[in-house]
Amino acid sequence: MPDLSAFFPLIAALIGAILVIVFIWVAIKLMWKVAEPNEALIISGLTRGTLETRAGMDFKIVTGKGALVFPGLQTVRTLSLTLNETELKVSCVTSQGIQVTVEGIVIYKIGDAPPFIANAARRFLGQQPKMQSQVYNVFEGHLRSIIGSMTMEEIIRERDKLASLVRSASGVEMEKLGLVVDSLQIKDLQDPTGYIQNIAKPHIAQVKMEARIAEATRNREAAEKEAEAAALIADAQSVSAIRQSVAQANAERAKANAAQAGPLADATARQQVVVQETEVAKLEADREEQKLQTTIRKPADAKAYAKRTDAEGQKAADISAAEALARRTELEAQVNARRTELQAQANATAAAAAAGATKVTGEAEAAATRARGEAAASAIKAKALAEADGIKARAEALGTNQDAVISQQLAENMPAIIAAAAEPFSHVGQMTVLNGGEGVNRMLGGILAQVGDYLPALSSALKNSRKASAQGDGRHPAKAPDA
Repeated sequence: MPDLSAFFPLIAALIGAILVIVFIWVAIKLMWKVAEPNEALIISGLTRGTLETRAGMDFKIVTGKGALVFPGLQTVRTLSLTLNETELKVSCVTSQGIQVTVEGIVIYKIGDAPPFIANAARRFLGQQPKMQSQVYNVFEGHLRSIIGSMTMEEIIRERDKLASLVRSASGVEMEKLGLVVDSLQIKDLQDPTGYIQNIAKPHIAQVKMEARIAEATRNREAAEKEAEAAALIADAQSVSAIRQSVAQANAERAKANAAQAGPLADATARQQVVVQETEVAKLEADREEQKLQTTIRKPADAKAYAKRTDAEGQKAADISAAEALARRTELEAQVNARRTELQAQANATAAAAAAGATKVTGEAEAAATRARGEAAASAIKAKALAEADGIKARAEALGTNQDAVISQQLAENMPAIIAAAAEPFSHVGQMTVLNGGEGVNRMLGGILAQVGDYLPALSSALKNSRKASAQGDGRHPAKAPDA
């Protein structure tokens, strides 16, 4: 059996070491203090403060880490850094002398910086519940002071400005207390006098009025829209009814057209026949007129022109002969007068008596004057005879070709005569002809028959006119003037 006594000292030393380690660990565990994130350790005794806490007090502030504290020699206490809140209910008077009760809430905490923690530790360490009353007192005084410088309207409309002014005014005092204000909210304003309600009444009335006006406007617009919709519906129904009526009318018209297609085609064909027959009648009338022009008028014109030319030629010849005879007679008279004058002058020269010469000269002048008168009378007589011959020739031509002349005048005036006969039909806007082409032929035949009835009367009238003219010419023949 091995001897174990040699191992006892080693075991005892190991156990001693373990006990020492356990003692040291326990001691350290008891003396090592760790600060929580929301608290600060205030260590006092056998220690020196930090640079931030040396002014007037010698203690150590530990935040967020651990520190070794010797029991009996040092004291460690915690200072909570959590948020705190204090409700405010302050009775104030505005600059207008109106009483108002302000309700609010202040959210604050001890500052994280060592000076704030030091100030708070000096004032509230171990007495943190007193912070609420201290904060209330600070904010109550500043709140009354600031509201006393503002009107009720400013307090109502500028609550942020009020909170900002209160925070600024209480900042220095809160810093001395080591506190920091996170939030200041004005929750409510109580008006015992009813000033706020009276202020609101005009606006409420205005809003109510605008609401009523808006509602009335909306109702009117809705009514207008409904009326417009009803009108559109009525228009649509009317248009639909009209379209249905038009469609029905078109259908009826199509049926009627289909029913009248046969008679309409017959009437159209008859109308075309009438048109063609009318054109044929016009062409025949033109042909007859051309035939009349060729067979009657032009030969009559030629005969009349020939006789008129012969008469005018004979007249010109007679006038020329008469003028030549008159000229010759005048020249002979002038020669005789000159001869007589010369003879008288010679006799006067030869004779001694002045009276005898004067008588001879007078007789010579008388003879010359008589010769000139005879020559002028002969010329006038010849001209009158030539005109009488021309009138007689025209009368003979008219008596010979009276029918040709009358036919010529009737042919010239035939279009006007037919137009006058058809004048009653010019005012007819639409004419319906029965029996087709036969009816048109009867109508045209009636017009031409009327023209034919008038032609004999016209011809007789022209003949009588010509006879009266001819008789007048016979009763008053041309008479040559006496010399």
